[in-house]
Amino acid sequence: MNPRPATVAGLGELHDWLLEHHGDTVDADRLPAIRTELEALAARHVPGAVVELGCYQGAMALWMRAVLDATGQRRREVHVYDSFQGLPERGAKDPDLFEAGYLRAEPDQVLALHERWGRTPPAIHPGWFADTLPGRLPVQIAFAYLDGDYYDSIRTCLAACVPRMAPGGTLIVDDYADLEANPRAWNGLPGVKAACAEYFAAPSPLEVITGAGDLALGRYTTPTTGTRR
Repeated sequence: MNPRPATVAGLGELHDWLLEHHGDTVDADRLPAIRTELEALAARHVPGAVVELGCYQGAMALWMRAVLDATGQRRREVHVYDSFQGLPERGAKDPDLFEAGYLRAEPDQVLALHERWGRTPPAIHPGWFADTLPGRLPVQIAFAYLDGDYYDSIRTCLAACVPRMAPGGTLIVDDYADLEANPRAWNGLPGVKAACAEYFAAPSPLEVITGAGDLALGRYTTPTTGTRR
């Protein structure tokens, strides 16, 4: 299969296809929000890799790869981390929404999705975050997308990623619902915000990203000077 051109037009085609075929994990608010963040990396010349923690079948990883290719960042590595066993058992701070094993996928699904669109696949790191992140994260991270759903997962991801963030780098926390800043945000996974509150303490350095719908995203930007949170 010949690679599709990494152009704005190519991104439009991929955008529409992902919404049609992977609308359970990406949506019309998330895709442009992540695109904006990745475009900013190139504009600010932030060094480091892109990581996604909780990739499922690879839809967002594919989108990130395509955006990087379209913005002159072809050499920037993408790493994805997932148990590939589905969600773990929920903790005391997580709601009773999903059974353990929900959202189970296979690494081959991530590879097949990238092959379908002629994109370089990410480095795939199967296993629970507590086992893989300490030894397999890139030394320097420019952009991190945390989609761990549960309190313990997000807490583990923050502790592993924040110290490795490049100056000016960005970390996005999915399902971060700050209802004071964005009353429309989906608040189905409150353990995510609780983990961020414990890790960063007050006042929170997370900025809320809003969309047209119930988008729940928090953004942490690494300080370029001084002490990071």
